[in-house]
Amino acid sequence: MAEITAASVKELRERTGAGMMDCKKALSENHGEMEASVDWLRTKGLAAAAKKAGRTAAEGLVGVAVDGTRGSVVEVNSETDFVAKNEQFQGFVAEVSKLALTTGNDIDALGASSFSTGGTVAEALTHNIATIGENQSLRRAARLDVSEGAVVSYVHNAAAPNMGKIGVLVALEGSAPVETLNALGKQLAMHIAAANPLALDAADLDPALVERERAIAIEKAKDSGKPANIIEKMVEGGLAKFRKENALLSQLFVIDGKTPIADVVAAAAREAGAPITLKAFERFQLGEGIEKPTSDFAAEVAATAGIKKPDPVA
Repeated sequence: MAEITAASVKELRERTGAGMMDCKKALSENHGEMEASVDWLRTKGLAAAAKKAGRTAAEGLVGVAVDGTRGSVVEVNSETDFVAKNEQFQGFVAEVSKLALTTGNDIDALGASSFSTGGTVAEALTHNIATIGENQSLRRAARLDVSEGAVVSYVHNAAAPNMGKIGVLVALEGSAPVETLNALGKQLAMHIAAANPLALDAADLDPALVERERAIAIEKAKDSGKPANIIEKMVEGGLAKFRKENALLSQLFVIDGKTPIADVVAAAAREAGAPITLKAFERFQLGEGIEKPTSDFAAEVAATAGIKKPDPVA
């Protein structure tokens, strides 16, 4: 059986919002496996919403750039938040964001692009590492395009113009005035930053993610002791709610809390007297999906002082 440590209990508690004893039991029941323990707590109704599992786990900046009907977003990581405040680092992120308007999602092509100070983007990054004295990486990039309309950007927690902790792009296709598209796009981008949709519509949701939710819903329903036909309805109802809450077009607009995003777009189109289609979106949150190593500062101090490290949580 895997060792259950205080650090793993703490991590699970932070990710799920469940109590300490529940987290210890979840880890024990699942042989110390973190993701299985998260699911176990959720089936028992002991975990908070799964969105906490996407906590920021790395530093750096997300940068955005827009040029009319196209926009790009990039993530450049660093070891500490201090680097994100460095002008040299910010200048690098700003230029790379604009270069991604051409290279799109291809990180290798972006790294091979010419940089303003000479050489390639990859070489400029190596120079930054040498001069700033901290490891950095060009992690990912994305681009959105429309044939007619506008791509609108938004940055949350901006550290400098067009860069911060969360970067969003919204692609609106249609013949409505640019002013209308920009205003609508900005509101939608702010909604996306706050609500974190997983897909544009329900059909685009990751099938594996939906099946994981189904498994959790089934386990929850079984505990109710209700007949099989009722359990089936409970499971389908739970999945319908999951799809509605995680697909952008069916989410309720954060500004009024009652209007589906699809209706917000339709209303803007009627008012403009021209068609508007929400074609796509991108949302980059700094460090999402990256596991950041944690150090046990108390244990390090104890070791230095010659004090025995406390035993793992039983």
